[in-house]
Amino acid sequence: RFIAKPCALGLKVQANGPQKAQPNAILEKVFTAITKHPDEKRLEGLSKQLDWDVRSIQRWFRQRRNQEKPSTLTKFCESMWRFTFYLYIFTYGVRFLKKAPWLWNTRQCWNGYPYQPLMPDLHYYYIVELSFYWSLMFSQFIDIKRKDFGIMFTHHIVTVTLITFSYVTNLTRVGTLTLCLHDAADVVLEAAKMANYCKCQKLSDLLFLTFAIVFIVSRLGIYPLWILNTTLFELYEALGNFPALWVFNVLLVILQILHWFWSYLIIKAAYKAISKGKVAKDDRSDIESSSDEEETGPRSKTPHSTITTNGTSGANGTNGYLTGGTCSEEH
Repeated sequence: RFIAKPCALGLKVQANGPQKAQPNAILEKVFTAITKHPDEKRLEGLSKQLDWDVRSIQRWFRQRRNQEKPSTLTKFCESMWRFTFYLYIFTYGVRFLKKAPWLWNTRQCWNGYPYQPLMPDLHYYYIVELSFYWSLMFSQFIDIKRKDFGIMFTHHIVTVTLITFSYVTNLTRVGTLTLCLHDAADVVLEAAKMANYCKCQKLSDLLFLTFAIVFIVSRLGIYPLWILNTTLFELYEALGNFPALWVFNVLLVILQILHWFWSYLIIKAAYKAISKGKVAKDDRSDIESSSDEEETGPRSKTPHSTITTNGTSGANGTNGYLTGGTCSEEH
């Protein structure tokens, strides 16, 4: 409110939201009381009742759904908040870990376990990260429900469970490595989103491609070779078999499966960015669009408009981390 919004206005980020649908009591009643996505039969009934063609009614419902979506200004402020947090916590994690002996020798994570002291810096790191991911999990229910809501909710559940479980069982040393590794890509992602909202397309594309490289290297390379290697093999060699080991590793493997899924989406978007010269839209955008977006007024039914209606299959949403182009993760 006091920092991000003035910055957004200074960068000339648009404060207005999506185009509002024209007032219509009948359509508004259907939208609020019956359905936000009318089927073909209901569309035909409304078309006869209002003397509008079906395509105009579809457009009204699309605009009405988009009307509830946040403006670019709101999304910029949210991204700036997350960028600030990720940059701070990643910097804190790097400063903390560069003094830790287990950064370069992961076997140090298990020396003296479970009688390892909980240092104040480590405790602070854990509590701040845990509180942030709790906030993400709760805010997901009041934010826009994207197409990957289930996957993101699963990620938040796994993350909160991992942080809590590793804290309770004192597996905090390897936990700090995992947290710092995951925060690296998020900093670049939020910066790319802000550049996109500011309409700095070239900078946004460059940052997104940088994010894709950092994400894939850290999540598909360093994570399994560094984190999973020490929890699956070095931990077993050092301490033998115990129940917490298997619970911890199952959660870490689930996280790796999510990494593979998101990497697939990111590689698709990066390929389009390279082949077409800019980041293309993907399936996660929170603003619905179609080729007839510029047509705003209703049209009376005519034989010509009926033909046009038959060629309309409805509005499909696109939903991405960047409007106009990047893949998820707000993880």
